[in-house]
Amino acid sequence: MALAVTHPTWGLGFGDEVWWSRLAQPALHTWAPDAQPLRLVEKGRPKTDPEPKALACYGLLMRHVPHQPEQMLLQFVARRPVSTETTAFLAWCSERLAAQGLTAVLLIWDNASWHISHEVRTWLHQHNRRVKQTGQGVRIVACRLPSKSPWLNPIEPKWVHGKRAIVEPDRLLSAQEVMERVYAYYGCGAESHLAISEKAA
Repeated sequence: MALAVTHPTWGLGFGDEVWWSRLAQPALHTWAPDAQPLRLVEKGRPKTDPEPKALACYGLLMRHVPHQPEQMLLQFVARRPVSTETTAFLAWCSERLAAQGLTAVLLIWDNASWHISHEVRTWLHQHNRRVKQTGQGVRIVACRLPSKSPWLNPIEPKWVHGKRAIVEPDRLLSAQEVMERVYAYYGCGAESHLAISEKAA
């Protein structure tokens, strides 16, 4: 990590995935008049609602990128996190980070099965070899956190604060509204928006 911080073209990234529920409400504290406490109650979904109950999202929290403040790279996916979606997200991040002048990223994430699968490890090996041979792109050096240690990943509290920030106490948000609020909160462009399948729930 120390090398990533001091190297002028290297970045430090913390990766993770999260589900943004349209129904469940986050735990939070807020001020309200004594006689009017704010109650967050889990919402019901009408039977005619075709949209998913929750949206899966990949995230990469980037720090120590030269001439850039801390940033979040986000991408919603049309199904749950799996190896294929993971490699697509890494490729997408690689393109954007290369455009910012990076040559390598130290990627820190947990031991989720779609992080350590044969498909993802093979993709990382081939990707890094191609970058080394061509001199173009961003090498991704993956480092795994100890098992059951989410507090070591600084992206985790980012998710918690984000869920509290986009909450809607009085109505059910559409999938599009959830994504728009998430992008706005983290200051991300919506170019990463992928279509959401009805089977994603």
